[in-house]
This record gives sequence, structure tokens and C-alpha cells, in this order.
Amino acid sequence: MFDRKKPLILIVDDTPKNIQVIGKTLHEIGYNVSIATSGSQALDAVKKESPDLILLDIQMPEMDGFEVCKILKANPYTKEIPVIFLTAVIDSEKIVQGFEIGAVDYIT
Repeated sequence: MFDRKKPLILIVDDTPKNIQVIGKTLHEIGYNVSIATSGSQALDAVKKESPDLILLDIQMPEMDGFEVCKILKANPYTKEIPVIFLTAVIDSEKIVQGFEIGAVDYIT
């Protein structure tokens, strides 16, 4: 499936163009890439193969990135996976909220 010598990055975003640009860039520089287009798909994906990093969009329908991160951080098997939020939101309260629930960084 993946070359496990290369780190696996899970991209979680509901916007296909974002996934395409980020995924292509990461693949070109030598990372394995896995994709989820919703929070529930992301949670299913980490059950199948634990990524080395999760790039997580905040604004998604049904389950937002904050909720996904809370679930990941509450699970002993996934709590150590670093999460970086990706979003167009630049509200400082949202940034603080992301760090409070366990994100390691925030990219706007």
C-alpha cells in the first residue's frame, strides 16, 4: 500500500482542489499521502493505518475539524498523532481553541 520508509500524512479536507494541491506537493517531496474528505472518513482512515501527521481542515460539513481532533486526542491509540489545522479562518479565538484541543500548529 505505502512505502513505510516514507512518513504517511493524512490530509482531511472537503475541498477537492485543496487536497489536490497539498497532496501533489507532499507526494513530490517524498511523503506518502492518504486522503479523507470528511471527519468520519478521517476517523475510519486512522483505524486502518496510523499516519505520522494529520493535516486537518476546520470547516467541514457534518463534523468539523475541532470535533475530529477532540475524538483523536481522547483515544489512547491516536492521541499522539500530531494534528496541524488547515483553514482560511484567521480568528484568534479559533486558533487558541485549536491549540487547546491538541493541535501542534495552525496554517491559514
